Amino acid sequence: MNRHRVASFSSSPRKLVSAAVLFIGFIAIAATLPTGCSNSVTSGVTSGMATANVMLSDPATCQAPSGPFSNVYVTITDVKASVNANAGDNDSTWVDLTPNLKPTQIDLLGQANNQCFLASLGAATQLQAGNYQQIRIYLADNSTTISGNKCTGAANCVVTSAGNFPLQLSSESKTGIKIPSGQIANGGFNISAGQTKDLDIDFNTCISIVQEGNGKYRLKPVLHAGEVSTTSTSINGTVVDNATGNPVSGSVLVALEQKDSTGVDRVFMSTLTNSSGQFVFCPLPSGTYDVVIVGESTSSVAYAPTVITGVSTGSALSTVKLYPQVTTTGPVTLKGGVTTQVTASPAVATAADIEISALEQVSSTLTVTIPLLPNTTQSSATLALHTASGGTCASGLDCASYSIVLPAATSYTGTFSASGTTLAVSAVTASYTVDALAFIPSSGGSPDCMPSEMKSSAITPVAGTTVNVPAIAFTGCTAGY
Repeated sequence: MNRHRVASFSSSPRKLVSAAVLFIGFIAIAATLPTGCSNSVTSGVTSGMATANVMLSDPATCQAPSGPFSNVYVTITDVKASVNANAGDNDSTWVDLTPNLKPTQIDLLGQANNQCFLASLGAATQLQAGNYQQIRIYLADNSTTISGNKCTGAANCVVTSAGNFPLQLSSESKTGIKIPSGQIANGGFNISAGQTKDLDIDFNTCISIVQEGNGKYRLKPVLHAGEVSTTSTSINGTVVDNATGNPVSGSVLVALEQKDSTGVDRVFMSTLTNSSGQFVFCPLPSGTYDVVIVGESTSSVAYAPTVITGVSTGSALSTVKLYPQVTTTGPVTLKGGVTTQVTASPAVATAADIEISALEQVSSTLTVTIPLLPNTTQSSATLALHTASGGTCASGLDCASYSIVLPAATSYTGTFSASGTTLAVSAVTASYTVDALAFIPSSGGSPDCMPSEMKSSAITPVAGTTVNVPAIAFTGCTAGY
């Protein structure tokens, strides 16, 4: 997810400093075919060698002053890849993409120094060509001594207006942050001998940091990866108020979404527009996306969601109009809670990481995620929770509460056209479903509980009101957290 400021636009998207993606790594793979080598495949490995460069790219929507964090520092020690989707910690298929890398501290909300990238991690390294189905990023243990450390008493930290706080890790320093094949576009990064390809690793910072009940901050890493093209890597555009034709006086969040296995659009990346209404996603894995835009003015007037479908990498959306709600009584607030436990009877509590989203059906064939309205308390498109014991939790339950603010108007939709997208009010009246996904804490996205997804009943949003949503109760969750 990305920062709220953007460099000035030029006619070439590649000349933009991206405000659209927070990638923890950029791996440029250049495969060369040695003379006499064949191109056969054995257990995902092909003959021939490749060269890997690892770099970092742009920041996020949760950056101050609009968001809670001034800086988010992580210290990277290594990046590895394997052709084995099920490779364990000591599997022989792991390839080191950044050998001899010294601990490198990166501000994930820092200024890009080279187009879309924050920094470079080490020199180019050769690796065997093949279909890489798992990637791991290793962070330094917080006790590691770092030269020029920007954190206080830790190698990883967050900086807020209240001070400098250690970013607690789970197993990221020992077994790495895991990116399984299900979170790599097309199930794996496939490179044959003689090819040159580029791979981006998307670190969603804003939803990867959880403030626990004890006031500590913990890393709950959410990462994706996918092949990108170095010549056509962006989607960009400008968002304006329909009535004035000027940029919205407030905050506008733009989300790129793609369908999951059930056909529901999920947020892939998101960014805030700058003061001129401009946004850009760069670098961006090749593919087709749906763009969902929400906004709120400084006078608390929410805009109806705008949904543009079928936007391909390399596209410019030109000018997109946002339509304010007909009523000026403000957005809708949905409040509720989530509980987690191992078994229902007898009740045994256990913690889980929860992602809360607002889903809306905008046509007979399309259900999208409506991003949370961007403000000082909502700094990402979806909400990350961590259930814990104590407080208002009932006996035998871990719990967490939430309050999310959303537009209270029917969406405007349209299919992308390079000559200008025509928007129209959706024929489907606005109705939200609160969607909760459960994950094993600090697992890198491994589903938890049985089932791992639960939804509320349909909710009709009424502007200016608060709707109490019945508690979502997960059972069958993994014990021991």
